Amino acid sequence: MTARLTQALDDGPMSRFQWGAIAICVLLNTLDGFDVLVMSFTGKTISGEWHLDSGTLGLLLSSGLAGMALGALLIAPQADRIGRRPVILAGLALAAVGMLLSSVSQNWQQLGALRLLTGVGIGAVLACSNVIAGEFASRRWRGLAVSLNSTGYAVGATIGGVSSVALIDRYGWRSVFLAGGLATLAVIPLASRLLPESLDFLLSRRPANALSRVNELARRMGQPDLYTLPDREPTTLTSAGGFRRLLAPDLRRPTLVLWGAFFLVMAAFYFVTSWTPTLLVEAGMSAAQSLTGGTLLNLGGVFGTALLGALAARYALGSVLRTYLFVSAALVVAFASSTDTLVLAFCIGAAIGVAVNGCIAGLYALTPSVYPAPLRATGVGAAISVGRVGAIIAPTTAGWLLDAGWTPLALYVTTGAVFCAAGLLLLAMRRNQPAVKAARDTRPTPSSA
Repeated sequence: MTARLTQALDDGPMSRFQWGAIAICVLLNTLDGFDVLVMSFTGKTISGEWHLDSGTLGLLLSSGLAGMALGALLIAPQADRIGRRPVILAGLALAAVGMLLSSVSQNWQQLGALRLLTGVGIGAVLACSNVIAGEFASRRWRGLAVSLNSTGYAVGATIGGVSSVALIDRYGWRSVFLAGGLATLAVIPLASRLLPESLDFLLSRRPANALSRVNELARRMGQPDLYTLPDREPTTLTSAGGFRRLLAPDLRRPTLVLWGAFFLVMAAFYFVTSWTPTLLVEAGMSAAQSLTGGTLLNLGGVFGTALLGALAARYALGSVLRTYLFVSAALVVAFASSTDTLVLAFCIGAAIGVAVNGCIAGLYALTPSVYPAPLRATGVGAAISVGRVGAIIAPTTAGWLLDAGWTPLALYVTTGAVFCAAGLLLLAMRRNQPAVKAARDTRPTPSSA
């Protein structure tokens, strides 16, 4: 009976309930996209009001990313112990509190601490929502489900950029944090009511009333009830034990490949998104033109992540992701050579948004498939945390290199090489396919293979 249920989830048609669960995850990521980039939207105004230098503003910009790394590393793995759903709800609560208190902060130190708190909540939500979206998708549509989450993030970033202009002009920068906090707070009861617990988690960890909860999910997916759950092997995974398990012989190679890929791709991605508007100004464009270029990157991301998911439904996700990485490498080099022609630069900039955002979405989609259910949130959280280190380091390093005399062209060529390196690194995942395939055997059923 359990085998039929898991087979229906993996290989059967997607039910309205499954698409609804994925839609809730997309909504959560839309809010997170707004909350993560709120500092970018308000940084110039805050810096002017509090007379901050560039270094202090950089700390404020980095504090949210640092918090996301901590949330993905320390909070998200608890989803393998207590469930995906409660960790997501707790992360939403932390993010809402951080955003609301940020709206009344009195100095940059308070704001920095609150951005760290907000980032912790967002990091937990991002990791777990990607996991739960993938777990409720069938095998065919799993790549699309997780990619849609990244689309939500890009939509939230775009909405945030557009709405922040109106809010700041009329009500000041604090209103942007207040709006994000209220929206995050409002979605908590909605998520509490509509977001289901993962079937994989219920079958692997067996919390209280697991059978009745599994049967509730089965009925909502149009499947018959189960009479009993199969025996399972006892597990004593703790957070520390889970991290050690990521580097066990059967998972060490894919784990290290994913960590390296996340570090490289996020470093390159955050260099492109952080420095492109500034470097466009240095290339002779106006401030308004440079902001237009930055907006095109986000708009391109909406299409890029959705396109990756659609392609992954027809072709192998790993192959699609590597193609995105190599195309990104070519585009960033072409972009650095096109800034003398405004229309060409904007067109290539939009294409870069499609490609680089698709790279991030592809990594988010690939990672959950590598790990078994009892270890999945830990694996995803650890990979995201390593990636956030690259995200924090890259923009700062780029500034140092510019001060040392590097040209924008040299930086973009180096970034292209980083994308290429990530694509080549992922080839090692193919050579380790048997171990990865074994790790995908996520459900404790007698007939699963």
